[in-house]
Amino acid sequence: MADAGFARLVGLACHDLRTPLATVNGVAKVLVRQGALPEREARLAGMADAAAEEMAFLLDQLGLAARIAGGRYEPHRRDADTLELAASPDERVTVVGEGETVSTDVNAVSGALHGLALAALRHGDLARVTWSVAGRTLVLAPVPERAGAIVEGSSPHELGALVARMVLEALGGSVALDGEALRVELG
Repeated sequence: MADAGFARLVGLACHDLRTPLATVNGVAKVLVRQGALPEREARLAGMADAAAEEMAFLLDQLGLAARIAGGRYEPHRRDADTLELAASPDERVTVVGEGETVSTDVNAVSGALHGLALAALRHGDLARVTWSVAGRTLVLAPVPERAGAIVEGSSPHELGALVARMVLEALGGSVALDGEALRVELG
């Protein structure tokens, strides 16, 4: 099967998996919100709910990768400051520097930068990472040598980093290791 055909197959599978996943997620949410379950069962329902949300996120990532690989990615561009793009809901990720307004797919780029930071935390066994922003150039540090290829997206061990690289490159940017840091140039 050609790459474009495989990308369509993956995209279709992601789409089709969303329906049963939504059912599982809905049932888990109902059980959690009911509040009438014994403690052990409530904890299990909460775990199922969290796992369903993570699966939905992973399917979204895989679907995005399939659209990019299949040449069907249509970015929804709008203006955003690069400091805001690097901001993360995770308190282990800090952002410093001076941003610049860019026209880009804000959700995809924010998600990509967040995914790169999480990959550095996870695979670098780190407590904190920092995005240093200088206009369109963003540098993530530290990225220990043992985690570099994974965070950069050249080693297939982290879906978030692989998709992040695809997104950034599809939008005209680049991702490269620079010593114990990751340098992202936004397009």
